[in-house]
Amino acid sequence: MSATTGEGMSSRQAVAERITTALITKSAEALQRSQDRTGLTKTDIVNRAITLYDYIEQQIGDGKELLIRDPDTKEVQLIRLL
Repeated sequence: MSATTGEGMSSRQAVAERITTALITKSAEALQRSQDRTGLTKTDIVNRAITLYDYIEQQIGDGKELLIRDPDTKEVQLIRLL
């Protein structure tokens, strides 16, 4: 029996690298909220977050902007990563 997580990713996929990190309280709480909301493992959430961060950094590096649009009010906000 194979355990699967979101988007068909198997929890038994080969591990390329293991890390140990200390999270600040704000990040630990956000990670827990994400896990509660999605039902994903903390490992899956961290892997997705790193992949998303890398993608956003690439896009910004190419001169693109990150925008968030509220579908109700149509308000658009420019997101800047510091």
